[in-house]
Amino acid sequence: MRDGAPKEPKRSLEIENTYDVEDSTPLPAWNLLPGVESVGEPEVRELDARYFDTADMALSHARVAIRRRTGGPDAGWHIKASAAEGRHESHWPLDEQDADSAVVPPAVAAAAGEWAAGEFLPLARIRNSRTAYALCDANGRLVAEVVDDRVSARAERTGVETSWREWEVELGPAAPKDSDAFFAHVDALVASVGGRAAASDSKLGRALGR
Repeated sequence: MRDGAPKEPKRSLEIENTYDVEDSTPLPAWNLLPGVESVGEPEVRELDARYFDTADMALSHARVAIRRRTGGPDAGWHIKASAAEGRHESHWPLDEQDADSAVVPPAVAAAAGEWAAGEFLPLARIRNSRTAYALCDANGRLVAEVVDDRVSARAERTGVETSWREWEVELGPAAPKDSDAFFAHVDALVASVGGRAAASDSKLGRALGR
């Protein structure tokens, strides 16, 4: 990030569930979910994310990730920290000078110092062909976003390559207050077409064989 680029990140909380599906698994009728009146047109996003960690994997042990992702509406540098209520995310935008950088910017490295100190080295590269759908209520407000992801990953320190398909359902501003009940409906709907709760808690975890 060059001088003048934002040093303070945008912060948010992600509340989502992830599901493992086969290549041939059909999409369910998402409008059957409570509060969902319409399903938006598919939006295709080509995402390319590079993840970093210290040599001793301090961030991974703390359930924290640093990544630089291009493509999609939230391209930039991210720190994601898992917690009981969801994932806390800090986001810094990219600019022309760091869009292809393999070096973690000072502002991001400093923020990650809460969990790890030292040099941040490449950990994994995850490419994702994503199709996103907005699930909206009767007033057009976003109840949730569903993404259908076809993922190719490489663990940079072992050279192991993997690929898979998964769905993510992330709550939006108009989500029901009882998120557990809403996700129970999502679980049942996904199961009705052959999907299942994800075996790994993140794409990075799956790329690393966790």
